[in-house]
Amino acid sequence: VRPHIARIKDRKTPGLDGRTTRTKGYQVSQRTRKRVEEIFGWLKTVGGLRKTRFIGQAKTQMAAFISGAAYNLLRIARLSVSEVKA
Repeated sequence: VRPHIARIKDRKTPGLDGRTTRTKGYQVSQRTRKRVEEIFGWLKTVGGLRKTRFIGQAKTQMAAFISGAAYNLLRIARLSVSEVKA
């Protein structure tokens, strides 16, 4: 089992060396990680989920669902525009 954690420049991470980072699986994993982290970044900055504004888990969870749905709608809109241009 090899760790698929982000490699940080000038930092030594136990178990993370050139044997791990040069594999195709590690590169795929890092690209997937970037896509997932972009979603969380959007939710925190644009979606307003950096700090919760609701009391209770149910209301906070509903706000997260609505923000996630808004992000998905934006992605669908961008896909539609790119298909029209192509």
